[in-house]
Order: sequence, then structure tokens, then C-alpha cells
Amino acid sequence: MTNNDYQQIENLFLEKISKIDTRFVRYIFHAINWNARLIGIKGARGVGKTTLLLQRIKLAFKKTDTVFYVSLDNLWFQSHTLPELAEWLYRRGVRHLFLDEVHKYPNWSVVIKNIYDTYDDLNIVYTGSSMLEIDHSRADLSRRQTLYTLHGMSFREYLIIHKIKTIEAIPFTQLLEAHQEAAMEISREIPVAKHFADYLKSGYYPFQIEAGEDYLARLDETAKLVIETDMPAVEKVSYPTIQKTKQLLMVVAGNTPLVPNMTKLSEQLETTRDMCLKMLYTLDRAGLLLLLTRNVKDYKHLVNPEKIFLGNTNLMYALGSHVNEGTLRETFFLNQLSLAHEVSAPKQGDFLVDRKYLFEVGGSRKTFSQIKDVPDSFLAVDDTAIGSCNRIPLWMFGMLY
Repeated sequence: MTNNDYQQIENLFLEKISKIDTRFVRYIFHAINWNARLIGIKGARGVGKTTLLLQRIKLAFKKTDTVFYVSLDNLWFQSHTLPELAEWLYRRGVRHLFLDEVHKYPNWSVVIKNIYDTYDDLNIVYTGSSMLEIDHSRADLSRRQTLYTLHGMSFREYLIIHKIKTIEAIPFTQLLEAHQEAAMEISREIPVAKHFADYLKSGYYPFQIEAGEDYLARLDETAKLVIETDMPAVEKVSYPTIQKTKQLLMVVAGNTPLVPNMTKLSEQLETTRDMCLKMLYTLDRAGLLLLLTRNVKDYKHLVNPEKIFLGNTNLMYALGSHVNEGTLRETFFLNQLSLAHEVSAPKQGDFLVDRKYLFEVGGSRKTFSQIKDVPDSFLAVDDTAIGSCNRIPLWMFGMLY
């Protein structure tokens, strides 16, 4: 490899670093053990993984002599290999290698494992837009890597990035016990209802700031890319399967929350029940759907979901022709709680969290009638600024991370 070859991608790296803003970092930034030798960061398209890497570089390295960033979807790799680049960089003194979009590189997990084993003082951080493929890599990298998942923005992060109000995250159990005091403090300073409505429509993905009025159109395109590009990179899927998966997504978008009859759904898609389930769980792991099951979700043993939601409320506006308020509330609650908690479908009520806490989600007139006398039961109510006792404002669940 010549200096000219290297200069091409180095210039791209330096240009990206010069433009990156470090005033706001995502919730996961300070939770990552950046000293680990091999770090994987997975997440859905558009949640900010590239920005996370570049912020780490800009904040941790005063000079770029020992660090390098490259995206593996760069056309440069049509005529060069990653091992070739790693050797070149290592000889030049680079000891911190940041690899973006790894799922675009053939046999990426094996290649990264070999680089890791070859250079015992080289630190590697990688990301991939497809959660599926990174999960599949665990067989090769499980003993070596520390794996993290980056989700879309919480309502709390939305308020911070838009310079509305800086708020510390509130742990789940603390929120259950002391939500009223926190809600009073926050709602005194900002019009919570207005900002919460804006967040539900266009606040989950950080690229909303850049996209502006084109945000929902771009989100629609992002969803299509997940199916058309990421799925084939992970599974050996045919073109008809890709088309059926897109059809399935739109069926859910038009009927959320979908209480599925798997026989009728598979007939509608002209496929088998097993293939229909596989497509549903694929879309769930890709961040486009949220499957609510009776027991803990197990991606090795696919069971019929009790309800099917779109992955977040922004997708409801981007993909759905009609946004139902009740579904919007439930989608938000399930999305925010699913990050760090086990959420399942109870026999009564809407959601069971961590096999202990029972929740009903609804509007301001919601009552405890459906979960009366059930221990550890709560209402998550919309159109309410401040709650009381076990009646918690829905927006407060956006303060968890």
C-alpha cells in the first residue's frame, strides 16, 4: 500500500473529526469501558454510533498519531483489505483502531478476531448498523469482546440535545418511589406536554436535527435500507423474502398494535408460519418492531407474540397512515423500558416489568379498575404533568436513561 492510498482515507478521517460536536454525548458514552481491548457497539440504523466513535476520538486523543477511524462501507475497500490497512497503521504507531459499519465487510468477525490476535497491544472499537449480524459474531468474538447496545434517544436526552433542559437520568425504582418531586421540578421550568409531543413524533433518532423537515421521509428510507441491505448481509434471503418482509412491516404499521393470528398473517403474506415468525423476529432485532411476548423473548425458540408494535413512536409517524393515541402511549412505554428491563405481556394489565411490576398505560382519565388490588401495580398516564402515589406521568418514563 502506498502513501497516496492511505492519504485518501486519512483525509476523510480528519475531515470527520474536525466537524464533530462534543458538547452532548449519549447516555452510553460514560458507561463504556474504553480501556477494553475489543469493544463492539451495536444498534439500529441512525441512533448515532458513528458520532459516538468520533466523539470518543476527539475527547480522548489530543493528537491523531496513535488513533485511526475508518468506515468499512468505504469504496476504498474494493481494492484494499482490512488486514492490509491494520498492518500499515500498526507500523505507523497506531494503537487505537475504530471501525464503523463492520457488517459491510465480508467475514468481518473472523477478520477482526485475527487482527486482535495478531497485534496484542492494539485496541479495537467497532460498530455495525445491523444488530443481527453483530449478534451472530458472538461465536467468534465472545471471549474477546465487550459488547454494548446503543438505543435511540430518550425523552431526557432529547431535552438536553435541544438545549431545553439538562436532567440527570432517574433509575427505575427511584422513579416509582419519588416521581412526584422530580416531575414538579421539571414541569415548573418547561412546558413538558409540548416537548413530549414533539419527541414522540421526531425525537428518537439524533439525525432529526440535521434532517429537519425531511426527517420522517429519511426515516422511512432508513427502514427500507434495514430490510434491503442489512437483512441480506446477515441472512441468505431471496428477493421475494425481502419483499415479503417489507410487506409485513407495512401490515404492522397499518394495524398497530397487531394482535397476530399467525395462520392468517402467513396466508396474507403467502408464506409459511415459521417464515413469518422468522421475519417478525428479524424486524424486532433490527429495531423496526417490538414484539411483546408472554414469557422472556428467546430468539432461538420463536413463539407467537401477544402483540406487535413498531419499534418506536417516530416510526409510527413515518410509516403509519394513522397514529392512534393509545398505541402511541404503549409504544413509547415499551420502547423506553425495553432498554434495561424485561417487559412481558401479563394476564391482566398492559405490561409486566421485570416479572414484578404491573402497568396499565392510558390517558389522564385512566383508573386502576383493570388492575385493582394487584401488588406493585401502577398507572402510566398521558396528558398529566405531575402524578401521585402509583399514578405516574407517562413522560417520566423518558427519564430512565
